[in-house]
Amino acid sequence: MPVAVVTDSSAYLPDGFANRHAVHVVPLHVLIDDQSGMDGVDIGPVDVAAALTGKRTVTTSRPNPDEFEQTYRRLLDEGADGVVSVHLSRELSGTWESARLAAQEVGVDRVRVVDSRTTVMGLGFAVLRAATVAAAGGSGEAVEEAAVVAAARTTTFFMVETLEYLRRGGRIGSAAAFFGTALAVKPVLHVKDGHIVPLEKVRTTHRAVSRLVDLAEQATVASGADGVELAVHHLAAHERAVELATRLDERVAPLSGCLVSELGAAIGAHTGPGMLAVVVCPADR
Repeated sequence: MPVAVVTDSSAYLPDGFANRHAVHVVPLHVLIDDQSGMDGVDIGPVDVAAALTGKRTVTTSRPNPDEFEQTYRRLLDEGADGVVSVHLSRELSGTWESARLAAQEVGVDRVRVVDSRTTVMGLGFAVLRAATVAAAGGSGEAVEEAAVVAAARTTTFFMVETLEYLRRGGRIGSAAAFFGTALAVKPVLHVKDGHIVPLEKVRTTHRAVSRLVDLAEQATVASGADGVELAVHHLAAHERAVELATRLDERVAPLSGCLVSELGAAIGAHTGPGMLAVVVCPADR
């Protein structure tokens, strides 16, 4: 069997992609008030958006090392040559650390753990590139390298309706002071070196969507690649996401159309309803 590829639920691969590409997903944990469940399994985007809108408390936590260890051992027992486990930035979650501890128990010569330094489809594209190399019979080293290279070249931009959720989760640090609390300001942020970092602020949602298109086009040109893959994420903003994807198809012309997927609790709890994101992944050189 080829090298097995594992990730976590914060990749938010579109429906069916994990099965199609033989990617094994270990979900993060979600707690809504006193209701606990698995991200994307027991608790989905609709549940998260409704809970946040209803002012309920939504928190997330990393999978424990035992969950990763069980997954790694199962895949190896089933005949996998090795495992490459690719996860969201360690600056945003302890998920990478849980995977690393599990790998030590199973054997670091058999399990490679990658900190993607990003999340959502920034992570997802890295995982899909790794899965492609694995399916072609690539070694563990080659599969790991594919994930690292793709993640490093991927750019993620997003807007939120309010900074409340990011502040509450401690995900932006001093960014709150940068933006202040001015009414009607729509923050545009990006993922840089594993952190969520403020980029600019605009006055309306319409302008924020336009800026996401502009930024995606600029990132495409700056990449120097022959083409890019694009993904759009949202939470409880399907119509805006479709509009954004349509505009990106027209302006950037991605290699295989613009993927659209909705966030669950792992990221949505920290961004809130109305969040929109665009992820740009240059084609392999």
